[in-house]
Amino acid sequence: MLGLMAARQAGLDDPARLRRAERTRRVLSLELNKDRDVERIHGSGINTLDIEPVEGRYMLSGGSDGVIVLYDLENLSRKPSYTCKALFSVGSWNIFLDFRSHPDVHKFSVETVQWYPHDTGMFTSSSFDKTLKIWDTNTLQPADVFHFEGTVYSHHMSPVATKHCLIAVGTKSPKVQLCDLKSGSSSHILQGHRQEVLAVSWSPRHEYILATGSADGRVKLWDVRRASGCLSTLDQHNGEKSKASSEAANTAHNGRVNGLCYTNDGLHLLTLGTDDRMRLWNSSTGENTLVNYGKVCNESRKGLKFAISCGCNPEFAFVPYGSTIAVYTVFTGELITMLRGHYSTVNCCVFQPHFQELYSGSKDCNILAWIPAPREPVPDDISEKSLPQQHLNPAYEDAWSSSDDEG
Repeated sequence: MLGLMAARQAGLDDPARLRRAERTRRVLSLELNKDRDVERIHGSGINTLDIEPVEGRYMLSGGSDGVIVLYDLENLSRKPSYTCKALFSVGSWNIFLDFRSHPDVHKFSVETVQWYPHDTGMFTSSSFDKTLKIWDTNTLQPADVFHFEGTVYSHHMSPVATKHCLIAVGTKSPKVQLCDLKSGSSSHILQGHRQEVLAVSWSPRHEYILATGSADGRVKLWDVRRASGCLSTLDQHNGEKSKASSEAANTAHNGRVNGLCYTNDGLHLLTLGTDDRMRLWNSSTGENTLVNYGKVCNESRKGLKFAISCGCNPEFAFVPYGSTIAVYTVFTGELITMLRGHYSTVNCCVFQPHFQELYSGSKDCNILAWIPAPREPVPDDISEKSLPQQHLNPAYEDAWSSSDDEG
């Protein structure tokens, strides 16, 4: 690390290389933070988490009890041990708390929460009560409510859109709903799936490109500007029909697809299925890259929220795996570690890229914080050259070249 800093100071190295190396080191040293608690508000399992992308300070959670909670992650006490406090709760189950049951609370399980990508003045939530709600953060009142005929499993707003305000919604219907924030109507329907849509995700690279995963085993990519809609249906066999039965042809998984996550640059899409497989796809060509992650245990009957790191080399995927979180290298499929700390099934995790921290929610009603282990201080009388050299697996070494660009 000192060598990288010296090379940067001398102008011999790209600053991006030092950043990537330190981010990677921090992710590889993630551990359960015993000094940081997240205030326990939910009386039932936690299904979804989201950290706002502007400051990376405020986190939303949604639970099976219909409750939505907003947390401040900053350590305002400046003490080594502290609790991330709940700033408010919509529909709290605890009558002893100041915020009593809210008249606009979701009636059933909250499956997805998401901040408005550009500021913290608004957030969204969707629920098994067949609604998608747009909330004003300041007043805690719904600015708009969209009603659907079936259970809502997932929704997503584009993190990069500037020309549209569409929210993609996956419901019990095989039709993907597009809700327009500007007009307040369900403006568009995407037809092509055969069963319920469990996961939706907008590309972080192209504002009109949407990925959807369904219980029919298919993952579809859509350009929402096109009348026909569907650009492609991902095929796990890459078109090799001889190896696939007619039933399995054009499926991404041999089970329900209940998890989707793009890499930060939008060039690849990671999918999860109840066939206990995770697959990595080239989002431009739709090709299965055939990265082997081994068995990825997935028994969830609904959407599963997982995360991918940002700014590391290599990048890492954080995937709920029973009561643990499995950490994989995205492009080689290597299982790096299993993060253990929850007492029951983990439903969701979210990555905080500013400080390389991870937060996870579980059926045990707890939110856990995973942070990089602190560096051990080097005594003044020991030179760096006398320290034992650590040799990382080549997969973790930074492969920077002058052709790299900083995304």
